[in-house]
Amino acid sequence: MSADQAQSHGLLDQLDTGVVRLDASGRILLMNSAAEHCLLVSRDRACGRYIGEVADIPRELREAISRLPEGSQGVLLHELSFGNRPYDCTIQRSGDHDLLLEFHNLEWERLRLRLQQRELQTGMLELLSRNLGHEVRNPLGGIRGAAQMLADELEPGEQATLARLIMRESDRIDELIQRFGQPELDRREIHLYPLLDEALDLLDAEFGETVTLERDYDPSMPDIRADASAIRQVFLNLLRNACQAGASVIRIRTRIEHGHALLQSGQGAVIRVDFSDNGQGVPESLRSLLFLPLVTGRRDGTGLGLALSQQIASAHGGLLAFHPLEHGSRFTLLLPFAHETRQADQERSS
Repeated sequence: MSADQAQSHGLLDQLDTGVVRLDASGRILLMNSAAEHCLLVSRDRACGRYIGEVADIPRELREAISRLPEGSQGVLLHELSFGNRPYDCTIQRSGDHDLLLEFHNLEWERLRLRLQQRELQTGMLELLSRNLGHEVRNPLGGIRGAAQMLADELEPGEQATLARLIMRESDRIDELIQRFGQPELDRREIHLYPLLDEALDLLDAEFGETVTLERDYDPSMPDIRADASAIRQVFLNLLRNACQAGASVIRIRTRIEHGHALLQSGQGAVIRVDFSDNGQGVPESLRSLLFLPLVTGRRDGTGLGLALSQQIASAHGGLLAFHPLEHGSRFTLLLPFAHETRQADQERSS
């Protein structure tokens, strides 16, 4: 490879867009690192071979490569799936016979939109927290104080029990309102699987054998610095929502993802936890509002669980995302972690 070619390859590797060059017969002449990530194959293995041999490419792309008319300016294929990740693909001619394929990762763009929505949701939570604190907590304190006086004066019996019930429920509402502020996290080295097990035990006690649980866990999952109680609450909220949506099967899948758009400097990878269910799903009219406070599709719902779960994810530098399925829903919790966390975990196990 000449110096100019090496420089050209280096520039291509800096692109987020996947680039693949094919000869007239469909053999790969060149590809950059983003294309390796898209096609899930290394360039050393792919170059010189037919693209359909080394990568599981969608039928639409295969047909477009073989049937692109001579003199065509190119075609754009929307939302092709590569390893469960969506890409737009542009195909155009390069020179007389070669084809140039460009893969644009839609997941990154969608994630940016979700992060923007998260910031909006966080702002609304803070506004709601201030309003609740002023409009609700002050009179709530008066109600609790009156109930305390009644409980102290009444003889033990039904009325005293009701007064203490008012006190207990007032305290519960007050605690819920306080949780709307940015949570104070008790960050420690934790492992996610014991927290998942605890949430599943609580789910089993509440819903019994009405739900089948399927686990697809990554055995290499590292410890992360997080608030165990808060993360367990997110797990429990998502599991309960699935059951309350009528799910008979819930599938929990964990993976570690590198090169994720959510990552910032100093973070090594993202832990991804998917909760997929076959319940009734989320009405389309609510999907864009799903993580806003007081938004719910159930008559008995409060509209607080998902909003609080998103707030907890955000406080950990992560994100909670929703994706509709043909039958049901998938909620994804993304939690970034630093390189040093995983290195320390590996050192302890060695």
